[in-house]
Amino acid sequence: MKIALFPGSFDPFTKGHEDIILRAIPLFDKIVIGVGNNSSKKYLFTIEQRLEWIKKTFSNQASVEVTNYEGLTVDYCKKINANYILRGLRNPVDYNYESNIAYMNKALENNIETVFLLTSPEFMAINSTIVRDIIIHKGNAKQFVPLAIQNDF
Repeated sequence: MKIALFPGSFDPFTKGHEDIILRAIPLFDKIVIGVGNNSSKKYLFTIEQRLEWIKKTFSNQASVEVTNYEGLTVDYCKKINANYILRGLRNPVDYNYESNIAYMNKALENNIETVFLLTSPEFMAINSTIVRDIIIHKGNAKQFVPLAIQNDF
């Protein structure tokens, strides 16, 4: 069974994240969206709220599971029997950052492959940091989040 972990903080979950998952569904038997806890980040939304939004977004996708985890991503992959880490890339800066993480994960656990999907062009400018800033400053962020959760913004 091909299981992929799509890790992230998803604060908040965006249309870019949704796009990567929807395009990856045909590639894997199961995709686990893992909401991780990064000790260096200050979150705007609680983990419960982020999990709820993601579950709502993929409520009709039987092969998508949503959970949270702590610790090393490769350790969580082993726990859920995932041999793939799924990541989205918007630009060369993302590639430089993500490829370094992928090399380190490979050094830690040789049996886990990182799979990169390029973000669809219409979502390249969207990132959680900018969407979070729009929300903090009382702007309209609905157009940047999945349809299933737009009423929450």
